[in-house]
Amino acid sequence: MNELKLYKALKQFLIEDLGERDISSEAIFPEHEQGMAVLTAKENGVFSGEKIVAAGFKLLDPTFEIQPFIRDGQSFSEGDELAIIKGPVRYILQGERVILNLIQRMSGIATLTKKAVNILNSNHTRICDTRKTTPGLRMFEKYAVRCGGGFNHRFGLHDGVMIKDNHIAFCGSIKEAVRKVREQIGHMVKIEVEIETEKELIEAIEADVDIIMFDNCTPMEVKRFVHLTPSHIITEASGGIDFHNLADYRDTNVDYISLGMLTHSVKSLDISLNVK
Repeated sequence: MNELKLYKALKQFLIEDLGERDISSEAIFPEHEQGMAVLTAKENGVFSGEKIVAAGFKLLDPTFEIQPFIRDGQSFSEGDELAIIKGPVRYILQGERVILNLIQRMSGIATLTKKAVNILNSNHTRICDTRKTTPGLRMFEKYAVRCGGGFNHRFGLHDGVMIKDNHIAFCGSIKEAVRKVREQIGHMVKIEVEIETEKELIEAIEADVDIIMFDNCTPMEVKRFVHLTPSHIITEASGGIDFHNLADYRDTNVDYISLGMLTHSVKSLDISLNVK
């Protein structure tokens, strides 16, 4: 995770919550009164957000001492203590909500990703995310996917070409879209094309793209399309795949399965911060 972006984002989040000042904590606690609190898991899961805890509190006061008991990507059980925070009481209370919001969501994503990886149970096919992330939280959410054992798709429109159905519809054909792209991009940029039919697959293969995504295809279709695709082209399946049918794609030999639900349908885990 880019720590410069991390600190910048956390600063913005804390400013949003603090506004002009924390009138509750400032009225009750002197600025330098010290205290200790513990992060406790209230359900089972996979942790993500170790750096958020440390960076968030130290942005408020650099004297904070953070003692983590669990690392990113590790599993925990209900009742486990995840970290102890020591520092000014006023700033513990000021940072509590923002930090909990982030690590609860990130741990929820990591837990959901781990579940997907376990359901698929494949030594070949990788689970990856999509761009269906919360605006402003993409770096955090995609990091959480990695904590859960998944992999990242592109981070935005800037780091890879993905020619989707609407690109093709506006342009007229896959080959024409790929030709136009190749005239503009550098040699380090990969080209992915989304297809739904065998005819589109053949056209994408003839255009010699780097990656072909099989969109909204059944396991049988994916298996057949993978068989037709030359080995040097990476394959991906996406659309209509969830926990109910994910295991059905285990034997398709597709390289990647991208799941938007990892980030757009996640439930935050229940983690609390209590005075110790």
